[in-house]
Amino acid sequence: MLFAYTRAVSPRLAECELTHLPRDPVDVTLAAAEHMAYEALLTQLGATVCRLPPEPQLPDGVFVEDTAIVLGEIAVITRPGAVSRRPETASTATALAAHRPLAYIQAPGTLDGGDVLVAGRQVYVGLSTRSNRTAVDQLAELLGPFGYEVIPVEFGDCLHLKSGVTRVADGLMLLNPDWVDPVTFRGYRAIPVDPSEPNAANALALGGSVIHPQHHSRTRARLESEGLQVAPVAMAELAKAEAGVTCCSLLVHGDQAA
Repeated sequence: MLFAYTRAVSPRLAECELTHLPRDPVDVTLAAAEHMAYEALLTQLGATVCRLPPEPQLPDGVFVEDTAIVLGEIAVITRPGAVSRRPETASTATALAAHRPLAYIQAPGTLDGGDVLVAGRQVYVGLSTRSNRTAVDQLAELLGPFGYEVIPVEFGDCLHLKSGVTRVADGLMLLNPDWVDPVTFRGYRAIPVDPSEPNAANALALGGSVIHPQHHSRTRARLESEGLQVAPVAMAELAKAEAGVTCCSLLVHGDQAA
């Protein structure tokens, strides 16, 4: 069974942390509607959606991916790089304890889940303004006993590693080569985003489809030309908060829910 943990959009979303985008007005009602459609799509593609408790005082709380790394053997609760986001992890830990043994990134390590790309037994971790080498070292120590290789990745010009690259199928990455070096991912072929859509590299492979932001139509055409079934979803309002389709859910394979 596949669970998708989500959290409702905070009424304070417009106060979210921003790193690379200008602060534009956010229509919270529209963002909430996009999020509900996203949850409906997760359900359509076979996931059981489980909502974490609402956090109306936490502007970035909807972006649950950043609070944990969930693998088959363990869930690692992160320590987000933005101080304002650290209270988000408590409810995530409570929910994931029903599925996995828990481990925690400790200070001075900082880690956002959006910087972590899992590809088989290789775990790529972006070194960003939110995730540091101390956390990479801790993650390597935590995951090493399970046979994972943790690989630090330098990148630039975007918030998280998965803003610039995501795995869309076996052996295949969707990638912005101006932000992330394709050579990093040995053994993988890269689909470059359309140059007019630099923010289009974030996609979520689920249920035989690839969830992808509706407003990146040119890159969607590139995915479809590779024979991939693309499930577009409206994300333009959430994208003003530097959101992508991966960051709005935590996927957990298991046989029970919290």
